[in-house]
Amino acid sequence: MKKHIPNLLTLSNLFCGVLATIFAVEGNFGLAGLLVVIGIFFDFFDGFAARLLNVSGELGKQLDSLADMVTSGVVPGIIMLKLFQINIFNTPHSFFDDSILGFSLIGLILTLGACYRLAKFNIDTRQSESFIGLPTPAMSLFVISLPIIQTTTDFEFVKSLISNNYFLIAITIILTYLMNAEIPLFSLKFKEYSFKNNVIKYLFLLISLMMIITLQYLSIPLIIILYVILSVISNYGNKATV
Repeated sequence: MKKHIPNLLTLSNLFCGVLATIFAVEGNFGLAGLLVVIGIFFDFFDGFAARLLNVSGELGKQLDSLADMVTSGVVPGIIMLKLFQINIFNTPHSFFDDSILGFSLIGLILTLGACYRLAKFNIDTRQSESFIGLPTPAMSLFVISLPIIQTTTDFEFVKSLISNNYFLIAITIILTYLMNAEIPLFSLKFKEYSFKNNVIKYLFLLISLMMIITLQYLSIPLIIILYVILSVISNYGNKATV
């Protein structure tokens, strides 16, 4: 029975992703975002449970990517598509509105990029201890935060950015590139907890906590940007010491 526990957690991730997809299509970004976060929570603990119970296998690996494809691939693509529509009409329109279908489909580039990244991840033996390219859950958190920030932030400049479709196109292209770029990014898994050997991780966690307290939802995309920047700095430092 225990060998099925991680797979049940993975399927819970998929279930959240399917519900989030429905709410995203309907323009209910708050519930869609909440379900994505819960799905990512299940995604984290299915791997943890598999290692704890020593039941890791190829089925779980493939199932995990299929679930991530929905929660962290399809949902952010749809949300980006709907943001394009809202910026044009000030309200979510029909998913197949001919007047904007071609333009708004740009948002689904995120879904294609996530699919390509997940397929590469499954056959890439280098990503057992760290990541090569931005993980799809990080991309998804970045995107689902945008409509929530737009309705909650007091910063008019931030609102105007999210309301600008050229900005959203840039975000779509950059995130798609980062998911598939050959950029090593550190993992938050700790082999041991000494400050010397984990300085980047501790620095990241400390700054992230401070941003969450002070900036709330706005902290989400900033934390992901910080994650990429610190990873690049860490890579540069490691090369310099070789």
